[in-house]
Amino acid sequence: MPKVIVSDTSCFIALAKIGAFEILKDLYQEIVTTTEVADEFGQKLPSWIILDTVKDLQKQHMLEFQVDKGEASAITLALELGADLIILDDFKARKVAQTLGLSVTGTLGIIVKAKKSGLIPSIKPILNNLQKTDFYLSKMVLKEALRLAGE
Repeated sequence: MPKVIVSDTSCFIALAKIGAFEILKDLYQEIVTTTEVADEFGQKLPSWIILDTVKDLQKQHMLEFQVDKGEASAITLALELGADLIILDDFKARKVAQTLGLSVTGTLGIIVKAKKSGLIPSIKPILNNLQKTDFYLSKMVLKEALRLAGE
């Protein structure tokens, strides 16, 4: 049975900005997201990203008191689908998802995994490109990503 991977918007935006969107496809073949996330992304998503709708809108609305609408919809969908992994970058959203029992990674986790899987030779050029965008990376997080990638 294939793994179910759900993603929020930030990873899509960050990787699209630096021309590295296909890393997601190379790692997971298919990702599921919500119509709210697709709307936030604002561009046509590739066919390997499956759009789904949240069934439990009450749960989503409750989560919207803690995180934004896209994150709330992604977390709710991940719970409904029994997702193996959810991709979230926002610290608060990650904590909410973990509290609800979801396995979480973020954009940097995806990049490190791509390096460990042999899809990319180095994460440094990707991190340098990300730093040229509005994607925030603290020095501590950058250092840890490089360490995890063996660079």
